[in-house]
Amino acid sequence: MSQIHENLQKQRRGLNRVIHALGYSLQGLKAAMDEPAFRQEAYLAFVLIPLSFYVGNNWVEISLLSGSVIFVLTVELLNTGLESAIDRVGPQWHDLSKRCKDLGSAAVLLSIVLCLAVWLSALILKFSQAV
Repeated sequence: MSQIHENLQKQRRGLNRVIHALGYSLQGLKAAMDEPAFRQEAYLAFVLIPLSFYVGNNWVEISLLSGSVIFVLTVELLNTGLESAIDRVGPQWHDLSKRCKDLGSAAVLLSIVLCLAVWLSALILKFSQAV
């Protein structure tokens, strides 16, 4: 008879649960670094987030600039999770699997377009005032 194992995280409470959740999150970020797209975006984030403090004129602009970069990373993580779940189901081609992966990819594209629009707007504003 097969035995169903309950998720230990569901039994944890308080700070113990938070500590373990943080560990799982760090494992997820480590796994994401094995994905070329996420790794490229993460490297770009290491440049753009500090740069947002130079480009932004106030805390709202800095938040929008850095937040748009973090949003791209977040959507990429969700897309990678979707792709991993689809790949776990099986390697065979299926219309719904393709649709799911395409929708995830489209979400990443839209997040990148948003990030570019925020950054271009801020850069134009910054350097048009400097002239």
